[in-house]
Amino acid sequence: MRKTGVAHGIEQEELRGISRTVAELHWLLLILVLLYLIFGGPNENDEAAVSAALFVYAAFVLAFRYTNFGRRESHWKVALETCGMIAFSTWVLRYTGGLSSPLLNLYLLPVITSSLTLGKLTTFVLTALIAACQVWLGGPESIGELFKLSYVGALAAQVAPVLLVAYITTMFSTDIRYGLSKARLLSETDDLTGLHNTRGFSAVAERLFAQSRRYGRAASVLMIDSDNLKAVNDTHGHEAGNQLLRQLADSIRHELRATDVPARYGGDEFVAFLPETDAPAAFEVASRIRRACEARTLGASGKFVRCTVSIGVASFPGDGQSMEELLTRADHALYAAKGAGRNQVRMFGVDESGRTGSASGE
Repeated sequence: MRKTGVAHGIEQEELRGISRTVAELHWLLLILVLLYLIFGGPNENDEAAVSAALFVYAAFVLAFRYTNFGRRESHWKVALETCGMIAFSTWVLRYTGGLSSPLLNLYLLPVITSSLTLGKLTTFVLTALIAACQVWLGGPESIGELFKLSYVGALAAQVAPVLLVAYITTMFSTDIRYGLSKARLLSETDDLTGLHNTRGFSAVAERLFAQSRRYGRAASVLMIDSDNLKAVNDTHGHEAGNQLLRQLADSIRHELRATDVPARYGGDEFVAFLPETDAPAAFEVASRIRRACEARTLGASGKFVRCTVSIGVASFPGDGQSMEELLTRADHALYAAKGAGRNQVRMFGVDESGRTGSASGE
């Protein structure tokens, strides 16, 4: 299944944040090697090889960071950058003492990069690649010696710090991601209904609407208002009113697609953003919601209470060129539905005889 625009947008935001960290790790790697050349450094022959590697790697980083190729973030891009870090570190180590080089811990930087971004499996694969590079840098003269206990033990001791850093960083990264995800969910979700709250709706709907404008695709907004929440609260108490709101939210959610964005907009009012939906299709969705809400009764104080909603519809591009305009005009259509007797759907811009300028309904 393809990712929705919402999920894709959130992933891109996360990747952009991670990308800034990866860029800093690139420059840290370059600075560490440069400082080694300035204050310590290999012999003259090896220094030329390391300097050439610095130049090539800096060009590689600039190509990824500051060209059109690097503007769109992805996990594949980070994986390729991480492999570049491993290749650069291996080349530098080859000319600065191999496994005895004071720069051996450069391998920790690509491991940290992978742990923060690419997950456990990819980090394990890249750690195995680093182990293979270490074998190449300081392997025995014959293949048979590879399987000697003394060599295996020495190799394990060299790889162990890399594995330990990979494990700890991956665990911390997983916990941090989970905590951030829960915090985002709580801050953007209405506790009573489980739908988006106003803040969550604004963040998601604005992003989806921007895509609709960019590609010239239809989109619609539904403003949905309970017709009798106040009466239920006054007669049966606020708990019955809360039950009514949960019931309405469930009916709305059931009639929408996974790509639609429903929210509790405040009090007894709900809103839904419908991407890829023109005015006739939005009217049909609103009609289904109205009928679904009408068909369910609320059990309160031993009685069954009939509950209805009024709905206003506004669509892009005909009814507005911004989310604010669509919300305002859907709200106007909602008030027209209320004024016409409630339990109705009204579309902004058309009256019963088909003339533009007012609202018409089901």
